[in-house]
Amino acid sequence: MPKKTSLVIPKAILFDFDGTFADTAPDMASAANMLRISRGMDTLPLLDYRPHVSHGGRGMVAVAFGVSPEDIEFATLRDEFLNVYEKNLCVYSTLFDGMNQTLAFLESRHIQWGIVTNKARRFTDPLMKLMGLDIRTTCIVSGDTTPHAKPHPAPLLHAADLLGVDPSQCWYVGDDERDIHAAHAADMLGIVASYGYLGGTDPLTWGADASIDAPLDLVKLLQSIKTKSAVTPHSVTN
Repeated sequence: MPKKTSLVIPKAILFDFDGTFADTAPDMASAANMLRISRGMDTLPLLDYRPHVSHGGRGMVAVAFGVSPEDIEFATLRDEFLNVYEKNLCVYSTLFDGMNQTLAFLESRHIQWGIVTNKARRFTDPLMKLMGLDIRTTCIVSGDTTPHAKPHPAPLLHAADLLGVDPSQCWYVGDDERDIHAAHAADMLGIVASYGYLGGTDPLTWGADASIDAPLDLVKLLQSIKTKSAVTPHSVTN
């Protein structure tokens, strides 16, 4: 899908979780290092893990042990990682700076917001509850909510259906290339969270419709549309 030529005020904004909505890297890295420690290995720095957090257990095991899904020991290491992580979900994880204010702005403008993530429900739901956000969001779609995960559009389309909003009236914010591909496949505007993990690739090549360097930039983007719509009703050239 080609890049959109204009922005309009959305009825809903959906967020990826890891690396976009919340900084979960410290807890993910900590869980991986616990596995290394249990095997008599030194811990690795957070910076080694951070770019790969969006790939979940697969990414963490790859960094910690240099194994891939094709390796015999992969499944055992991944499952052990997930069990350790589940017991330490929200020790260090926090919302990114400015995200709470951004959510408050959306709520004040009656713009619905929700989470669409490839993270499994066993992690997403408890995390949202621990952060006190489960009662504020209008939908949570996890990686195992639908038969397909991103970059397939099914999770995003399911979220739009839950919200009762046409997909074309939704924005999706994410920090991985598959987030932008999923957004466009669902006919949503795709916005890069350039402050996120990014998967070690260049977001300029993803074909996103817009990019933000911090959560509060989303507020600025929405305000710019409102301001310019006084001259050009309903849209602003991107």
